[in-house]
Amino acid sequence: MKWLILQALLLGFAISTPAFAQGTPTEVVKKAVDEVIRIVSDKELKKPQNEPKRRQGLKKAIGAVFDYGEMAQRSMARHWKERSAPEKKEFTELFETLLENSYAGKIESYNQEKVVYGKEIVEGESAEVRSRIITTKRDEYALDYRLMKKGGKWMVYDVVIEGVSLVANYRTQFNKIITSEGYPALVKKLRAKSEEIKTP
Repeated sequence: MKWLILQALLLGFAISTPAFAQGTPTEVVKKAVDEVIRIVSDKELKKPQNEPKRRQGLKKAIGAVFDYGEMAQRSMARHWKERSAPEKKEFTELFETLLENSYAGKIESYNQEKVVYGKEIVEGESAEVRSRIITTKRDEYALDYRLMKKGGKWMVYDVVIEGVSLVANYRTQFNKIITSEGYPALVKKLRAKSEEIKTP
């Protein structure tokens, strides 16, 4: 249940409009979190017949403050420079689909969890927003957002759950597959996973 809650909120903050990428790092995160809570709490959108509409709205908005290109590059680490331009484009698109579809259902499992914002750390063009998730059973979990400034807007490039980096976690998985089976095998697995978890 712990990871279900955390994963639900992991991408939840990114459900926003482009305007949410403006303001201080904490404002960017808070506005987006507030918006996703509004969406998943909407009684009309919760109706079964509105599921496609709700899911499509969530998917369309997810990329507003989520820098998939940066995340994809960091997740590939040293293997990124070995890829051609078309390969980088394809991988980024597959990575984006993986994240969008993986958490679409989990985002909707929101159950009145409380989000408490803590310290904001800004160092030049980089920032970190710390927060805590408090469940209805009074359990608490740390959820921190790492952002970087691009084009005058703060964009999220990593999320750290209880000290575990999302990007670092994917980097370990991707490196293991590429090292043992090759890059084509990774692409094949990502394609298969995208099909497996494709939203309705």
